[in-house]
Amino acid sequence: MRKICKMLRKKDVGSIGIGAMIVFIAMVLVAGIAASVLIQTSTKLESQAMRSGQETIAEVSTGLAVFDIEGRTNSSDLGMLAITVRARAGASDVDLNETTILITDGAIKSLLTYYGWSDADLFNASVDADGQLFGTGNWSNLTNDYFGIIVLQDEDGSCTQTNPVINKGDKVVLTLNCSSGKLFDGEIGERVDIYGQVIPEIGSPGIISFTTPASYNDVVYDLQ
Repeated sequence: MRKICKMLRKKDVGSIGIGAMIVFIAMVLVAGIAASVLIQTSTKLESQAMRSGQETIAEVSTGLAVFDIEGRTNSSDLGMLAITVRARAGASDVDLNETTILITDGAIKSLLTYYGWSDADLFNASVDADGQLFGTGNWSNLTNDYFGIIVLQDEDGSCTQTNPVINKGDKVVLTLNCSSGKLFDGEIGERVDIYGQVIPEIGSPGIISFTTPASYNDVVYDLQ
């Protein structure tokens, strides 16, 4: 009887040892799986954080600045607008193919894009030989949907007809035709508030804001 009880106790001890080993192995497996999930999650979070940081830096530092707006009268009122823009300090490349102009006179709001990649008349690599800004290019091809480009400064040749990209030091003029049937469906009269934005694909937009003169006694006007 004693021998039988002793054998049973040994079997119980062996069962307990096997059970403990199974539990230990299970704990190791669960810990390994948890560690793997944590490592994968931390890697994804790190990648996402880096991407978000880069996009935030680009959004803050990149953009366009409007530093001059000129206007020219046609028959009686303002019929041409020339908006000079440059990339902001520290900005990365700005693709004018992906840039839009949102502009309004208080009655009509228009959204214009660049179509020069298809229409060569909407792009001019420089001002004409006579140096007249409003005599450069074919303004009649501009519509209420499309703006044109005149390159003023581009040392690295990055701004071309099909790929108009501007970067540090580049200056271009965005041209708008306000004559009959074009932007605002007619020339801009006196004392009209014009405001809008030049919106790049990424970054801060350039601000358009001016009021037309009380009377048109000259031909060319500095509006902003």
